[in-house]
Amino acid sequence: MQTTFTIATRGPGLYEFTREVAQWVARSEPRDGLLTLLIRHTSASLLIQENADPEVQGDLRAFFHRLVPPADDPAMSYLTHTYEGPDDMPAHIKSALLPVSLSIPVQAGRLRLGTWQGLYVFEHRHAPHNRQIAAHLA
Repeated sequence: MQTTFTIATRGPGLYEFTREVAQWVARSEPRDGLLTLLIRHTSASLLIQENADPEVQGDLRAFFHRLVPPADDPAMSYLTHTYEGPDDMPAHIKSALLPVSLSIPVQAGRLRLGTWQGLYVFEHRHAPHNRQIAAHLA
């Protein structure tokens, strides 16, 4: 069974979409299996991350901004792909470092995530986007 989730983003950060996926899985067949998610973009990532304390999300965003600053930062002067803006190539680098697909076990129509785990799109660009995540449950 397959579907696509569209997640609206408003700039850099983590956007949780666990509830949408859990609701779809609960209505789907098979009841047991493996859910595969793939983000269909090269400047955003997927994460399984803590969903209890929002400071975790802020710290992750700050860390990756420090690790891979915008292209107009002097430390990034070696970049050549800069015509789409100072956030574009750094977004591609971040998505090369982070997962773009996830596999989650499903049992009795429920995601087998841990107590504090949630599913997130990690947006790396500054402009709003509608990110598509392809889902396959088998």
